[in-house]
Amino acid sequence: MRDKKQKQTVTIFTALEGIDLSIREGEFITIVGPSGCGKSTLLDLLAGLTAPTKGRILIDGREVNGPGLNRGIVFQQYALLPWKTSRGNIEFGLEAKGIPRSQWKDLTDHYLELVGLQQFGDRYPHELSGGMKQRVAIARSLAYNPDVLLMDEPFAALDAQTRESLQTELLRIWKKTKKTIIFITHGIDEAVYLGERIVVLTPSPGRVKKVIPVSLNNKLENGDVKSSPEFARIRHEVWSLFHEHEFQGAYI
Repeated sequence: MRDKKQKQTVTIFTALEGIDLSIREGEFITIVGPSGCGKSTLLDLLAGLTAPTKGRILIDGREVNGPGLNRGIVFQQYALLPWKTSRGNIEFGLEAKGIPRSQWKDLTDHYLELVGLQQFGDRYPHELSGGMKQRVAIARSLAYNPDVLLMDEPFAALDAQTRESLQTELLRIWKKTKKTIIFITHGIDEAVYLGERIVVLTPSPGRVKKVIPVSLNNKLENGDVKSSPEFARIRHEVWSLFHEHEFQGAYI
């Protein structure tokens, strides 16, 4: 008997469509949207881990064709090397950049201090809390001095108190380093508190529904900024856009 070849059906899924977004150098952008709208796919594209089927991604006028040391990535899971100390994990980033070993100690000390872990340089990941691990991950990504820091829900697995503490810590680090940060989150409050602009995506396929400027000054100095009328107004606007598809009956 002759084998019959079976035709395989290929289903094409469009995760993102028509994304047109410009981000200024040194800007802190937060991205929110419903589950499955392509937020993490967008970050993978920016990181060069996935290639777009259409269109281009440019950083400083150069097209992104794959991973590069001009982009640092912080994931939800800490992705630390368990056999290396906090210092060793940061040095891993320095080695990847080709920085001479003679400079490692001073640079590692600097980034440990930047994330508030001066006393924990010799601790291994299993000896650190979740918040500390994420601080090490941030320090490692900053150590090789990327132009852009990509963050994919980095605080989602942490308890509420630690998450709020690290949000404030990240703002402080951003103010010091002037890095461009693109931050994916499910949390509307987190998006409003951290972002200079909030990009709201539609349900799948993800499109830019609206870009909302955040007019909240002195977030670090104002400890009660989340209780301000302006914070509440922006939060309500994002929430309304975020859930608009439900009100229109897109989901039953």
